[in-house]
Amino acid sequence: MRRFPVRVLVFSKTAGYRHDSIPAGIRAIRELGAAHGFDVTATEDASAVTAAYDTVVFLSTSGEVLDAAGQAAFESYVEGGGGYVGIHAAADTGYGWPWYGRLVGAWFRTHPAIQRARFVTEDRTHPATAHLPPVWTRTDELYDFRTNPRGRVHVLQTLDESSYTGGGMGADHPITWCHPQGRGRAFYTGLGHTTESYADPAFRALLLGAIRYAAAQLPASPQRRE
Repeated sequence: MRRFPVRVLVFSKTAGYRHDSIPAGIRAIRELGAAHGFDVTATEDASAVTAAYDTVVFLSTSGEVLDAAGQAAFESYVEGGGGYVGIHAAADTGYGWPWYGRLVGAWFRTHPAIQRARFVTEDRTHPATAHLPPVWTRTDELYDFRTNPRGRVHVLQTLDESSYTGGGMGADHPITWCHPQGRGRAFYTGLGHTTESYADPAFRALLLGAIRYAAAQLPASPQRRE
């Protein structure tokens, strides 16, 4: 495992919808870095997404954000041991890039109105979710995905569709997950649409655990394929 300090790149380029919460997300990750001893660089320069970092965070990216050369470089980075953390609209990214679809786990399909919902913690040993209660109630934009990633990833949280209106995935609705990718590690959460999310200590702790996991700074819970 790597030890601190680790180097984190926050990448927030958008070629589609742009979330107003991006500045709050960058600020939150910078503050986590200052508090926990890791270096944070924020950029929208696609050429900066290189192996110079231990973890690259795709913070609500959207659309096609890397050209063919950038895609090849990022694939090499992750497959060779780099870390990836995708937040919210990171699943609304790279639809023409099949490898990225495997990395993120599932692509965004649609969402209902922002509302309060219950998030069920499936894994209370993973560093990103160990602090959460069995059921966590919060307000966010609740993504449906084009496919259910279970079976390809290790699911950490699911959405209880009976707790809100407009869900479209049914009884099994993963929302946060992780998996190994080559020699690297990938983590994704559908949470993080709202600016308020990034001031929430519980959500910040989830992001901290995600970064530490992706950077191989902490051991993960067993990487079973479900």
